[in-house]
Amino acid sequence: MRLTGKTAIITGGANGIGLAACQRFAEEGANVVMADFDELAGKQSEADFARKGLKATFIQVDVAERNSVKQLVDQTLERYGRIDILINNAGITKDATLVKMDPLDFQRVLDVNLTGVFNCTQAVVPHMLANGYGKIINTSSVSGIYGNFGQTNYAAAKAAIVGMTKTWAKEFGRKGIHVNAVAPGFTATAMVDKMPEKVLDQMKNSTSLQRLGQPRDIANVYLFLASEESDYVHGHVLHVDGGIMM
Repeated sequence: MRLTGKTAIITGGANGIGLAACQRFAEEGANVVMADFDELAGKQSEADFARKGLKATFIQVDVAERNSVKQLVDQTLERYGRIDILINNAGITKDATLVKMDPLDFQRVLDVNLTGVFNCTQAVVPHMLANGYGKIINTSSVSGIYGNFGQTNYAAAKAAIVGMTKTWAKEFGRKGIHVNAVAPGFTATAMVDKMPEKVLDQMKNSTSLQRLGQPRDIANVYLFLASEESDYVHGHVLHVDGGIMM
């Protein structure tokens, strides 16, 4: 198994892509910390994993709150003694066109999707530095690469994640810490399922593969970047989008 003995924190781990990642990492032998704000979903998912013979520990966290992130890191270290992998996957949307966007919604998306990545990484990196090893995978989006209608806040946060990823790659590569990002395309999660059928069809038609991604498609890429198989991949933004045609 590719991650035996490794400890991974996966934010946004109770739903969608994060949940699929928790399952893949558990299948590959990792000590999985399922970090999420959604306590009900987290506890239910933790129990579901146990019934499948998979191990994952749910820890509630608000990535936008530094004290909450500190508690996440402290509890992880208390339980497992080290942190080898951080998947900054947590994210929210509050979509509207620019003229209709509430400034509070703009700020909240940045707080979770961007500041949350900063908070989690800043809290975890000192422990990775002490061990001389770490894998950090940040979740950007095709919206951060190409922009997307009605997503000023979301696209801004996801574009900034690309810049942070490349900056951290320069800072930490020589110290044994790999930093990469994944830019998922349109993926069949609860967030996307709420969209009208016409919009979903447009999403499918915008990809060369003519389908939405599945959470496991993204989780498999997280797994590759977290494993030794990607040890010479660094400072990269890997598009997982079905060949999107903007």
